[in-house]
Amino acid sequence: MSDLPRKAVARTVKLATLPLGIAGRATWGLGKRIGGKSAEFVAQELQQRTAEQLFKVLGELKGGAMKFGQALSVFESALPEEVAGPYRAALTKLQEAAPPLPAGTVHQVLAERLGEDWRELFVSFEDKPAAAASIGQVHRAVWHDGRQVAVKVQYPGAGEALLSDLKQLGRFAGLLGPLIPGMDVKPLIRELRDRVAEELDYELEAEAQRIHAEAFEGDPDVLVPDVVHQGDQVLVTEWVEGVPLSEVISGGTEEERDRAGQLLARFLFSGPARTGLLHADPHPGNFRLVPGPDGHARLGVLDFGTVDRLPGGLPRSIGVSLRMTLQGDAEAVYEQLCAEGFVKETIELDPDAVLDYLRPIIEPAVVEQFTFTRGWMRGQAARLADPRSPAHRLGKQLNLPPSYLLIHRVTLSTIGVLCQLGATVRLRDELEAWLPGFTAGD
Repeated sequence: MSDLPRKAVARTVKLATLPLGIAGRATWGLGKRIGGKSAEFVAQELQQRTAEQLFKVLGELKGGAMKFGQALSVFESALPEEVAGPYRAALTKLQEAAPPLPAGTVHQVLAERLGEDWRELFVSFEDKPAAAASIGQVHRAVWHDGRQVAVKVQYPGAGEALLSDLKQLGRFAGLLGPLIPGMDVKPLIRELRDRVAEELDYELEAEAQRIHAEAFEGDPDVLVPDVVHQGDQVLVTEWVEGVPLSEVISGGTEEERDRAGQLLARFLFSGPARTGLLHADPHPGNFRLVPGPDGHARLGVLDFGTVDRLPGGLPRSIGVSLRMTLQGDAEAVYEQLCAEGFVKETIELDPDAVLDYLRPIIEPAVVEQFTFTRGWMRGQAARLADPRSPAHRLGKQLNLPPSYLLIHRVTLSTIGVLCQLGATVRLRDELEAWLPGFTAGD
């Protein structure tokens, strides 16, 4: 595909192939069962074929469709291995690249946004994009002062495409849900739709990136490239040379995967404390493992288009609730959850049952170090998704307050990436250092 399909009708027709394809596969599966194949085998084949079509369509369309696909891709760890394996490569492609815009279109956007003499701003500009993602693509260039830079160019019509896609995806979210056990995709689609305006506003993104770059300047563990120039639909930042996290996941050494995992956890919890902002798009395409001056790799962080504003850092109630859960204080945990709105006033739950629900989830914080694995993630997903499970029944009675929605998704997404990495992480160290309320007397 050489251009972003902007017409709502064209995109809707493309997206409409998803539910039709799913329905067709269900009919095909019924025939298979009649033909004698086991229901379990047929269900596995159906899920594989459906997933392959889903990620193929989402990757081709960019826009909101690809944004949704990227958000789903980090939960690949929750899928059974026999299902995830065949299309893991497609998920990785969603995290790193999409079909690019032609050079002529890019030049036109740059002329409109930077002026007809835009080439004078650069010593050199590479027409072939270094990365192409959901609403824009990145070109490598050399700024007029000699700095290596990344030039992010927003796709023409990206806003229209985002809204059209997410509206269409919302119509058949129920059909897509079973691909990720234990996850309701409807709130995810609503949240992505609510943040469209922020995602498209490069002025807001530049501000968030500048704040992070200043806060992490000289940091031995985290590298945030500074903003060089910002305009409407064009953002120029310092270039970050490093290994994409998707490559670390697929072929990194144990040491590299552990280092990446530790730094990702550190950035998740330290970022809000140091900047008052939460980087809210933690898929592997937005991170690099970068050689550090002391010989230890640093985590390069890209794309600040989606952030949650947390002036006081992460809510203290999260740290307090986590500490009380670790201490086994069921009554205190339940009281805290009620006070924060996780349990509605009309609902009454058994505090001990709530504690039993939470304990397996917080296992990584119990020990000094924890190895995140796809198997552990699949176990958690199965426990929460099985209608026969007490955890499933209790989970359906809990509420997620709107103010915690993005924090919840970012945390889950980060855990998903840690499981893809198979990283051994000292998570408790990061919680003690950065999470308000986690340490007694904090």
